[in-house]
Amino acid sequence: MGISVEPSGQVCGARVTGVDLTGPLDAGTVHEIRAAWLEHHVLAFPDQDLSDDDLERFTLSFGPFGDDPFVAPIPGREHVIAIRRDADETSPLFAENWHTDWSFQAKPPAGTCLYGVTIPPHGGDTLYADQHTALDAMPAGLRLRLEGRQAVHSARGGYAPSGMYGEADAPQRSMDIRPSDEALATQLHPVIRPHPETGRLALFGCIGYIIGIDGMGDDEARELLFEMYQWQTRDEFVYRHEWEPHMLVMWDNRSVLHRATGGYDGFDRLLHRTTIGASAPAA
Repeated sequence: MGISVEPSGQVCGARVTGVDLTGPLDAGTVHEIRAAWLEHHVLAFPDQDLSDDDLERFTLSFGPFGDDPFVAPIPGREHVIAIRRDADETSPLFAENWHTDWSFQAKPPAGTCLYGVTIPPHGGDTLYADQHTALDAMPAGLRLRLEGRQAVHSARGGYAPSGMYGEADAPQRSMDIRPSDEALATQLHPVIRPHPETGRLALFGCIGYIIGIDGMGDDEARELLFEMYQWQTRDEFVYRHEWEPHMLVMWDNRSVLHRATGGYDGFDRLLHRTTIGASAPAA
């Protein structure tokens, strides 16, 4: 019968029903989901009562597990991490800045899967910014300044011992974050790059994990990166996702930026996350 895909009506995102993710998926269903994922970039699967085994099996249907640095997995698992915030927590919100997951890696992940275990009655929306649409609509002058450029990515601002989630932050936070000097490393990626499966061009990453532009002075690079950031996160490029209990969301790390939002103080929030590793470019 096939899955049912209902677009969000926003710039990207869709709701997928007609599939049970608590069991293995046949090849035809995986193909349908992948096609919808590539088209809509963010897919939400409501009413899925998933175990961690189910979450891991679903993830492996779309690629190998990615490597999740600086955050410890939950006990008994190698590839599931907890995105957790306790009701009485006062530390700054985790992942509230726009970013592309682990863009500082040599081979950043293809996607992320996030499952709602404990969802507050309000707040906690996740925002996604479509970087294909942002590039397509970008003013010609700004695009010309970005074309051919290599961005310098690093996790130092977040996960170095002195970073946002560094040694001073760790004792106050419910998540098991492990800051490290390894976050000081840098990695180059094109600012504009083709999607490895569709070939469609997109902006990749934003200021934050991007700390500079190769061959450009710091002040000039910072000015250009802020100008790009102001464009790529404009409201018309953003899909606001509202969470429901027992909902699985998967997004294409090669197509969207994302950020967390708050608004649920006084309530526990827990999501289990897996990462879909990088895939080879399409032939």
